[in-house]
Amino acid sequence: MRSVDSFRRAPKRPPERCLREWGEQLSNRCGPNETQVTDERVIDEIRERHDRLLARLREVAAANGHDPAALRIVGITKTHPVAVARAAVTAGIARLGESRIQEGEPKVAAVPEAEWHFVGRLQSNKARRAARAFAVIHAVDSPQLLDRLDRIAGEEARPTRLLLEVNVSGEATKGGMAPDQLRTVAAPRHARLVGLMTIAPMDAGAAEARAVFRRLRELRDDLAGRIGIELPELSMGMSADAEAAAAEGATLVRIGTALFGPRG
Repeated sequence: MRSVDSFRRAPKRPPERCLREWGEQLSNRCGPNETQVTDERVIDEIRERHDRLLARLREVAAANGHDPAALRIVGITKTHPVAVARAAVTAGIARLGESRIQEGEPKVAAVPEAEWHFVGRLQSNKARRAARAFAVIHAVDSPQLLDRLDRIAGEEARPTRLLLEVNVSGEATKGGMAPDQLRTVAAPRHARLVGLMTIAPMDAGAAEARAVFRRLRELRDDLAGRIGIELPELSMGMSADAEAAAAEGATLVRIGTALFGPRG
């Protein structure tokens, strides 16, 4: 099974004008909060990359018995400037993701029409800032953080959508709940629990990645049955293992490099 990187077509522009360099040049020219994108070539390239990747991933999902329409791409813009986020939205990418609060907040303010997802590790003392800025938080990695975000959702009258991060592979270097901890989870009162999230081992082959993603789907189904609410979302897969995730029922695939090029 191929990485989604293999489906990116060769860039039309000279290699020295990568997306990141273009975004930095545009931001420097127009200011850090500028929202006007004028380089149609960049927009067209992002659109073509997204559409090609989405079609391929949905093809894989359908071939493995999953609803292809349920699979969507979250474009990860971390370390890229605001101009790249604006170009992504102009290209038709509705969902964008960030992994750091400090970097994400200015982008959320500059590109409010996107649905913003927080995909990084969230410290408890930044939970309120995350809940105010982001519509969806993927990496809720403990029952305590779930409880805190639920309280904040009630206080802010903002029903943030949450996904529980599960360390399916058991790697010591990864965050997330152990699968057994899901037994202690109850449905939140104010926030909306919508699914689970995981990250496969970085060096995993396709079969190992699929096993991790399959296990997350099983855990999701078990949790949904136990607490009695629908959990439609499975956030799993990145540029290197997106096809494996699609084959196991991913609904939110987090794609950065294959859309926007290498990060600085």
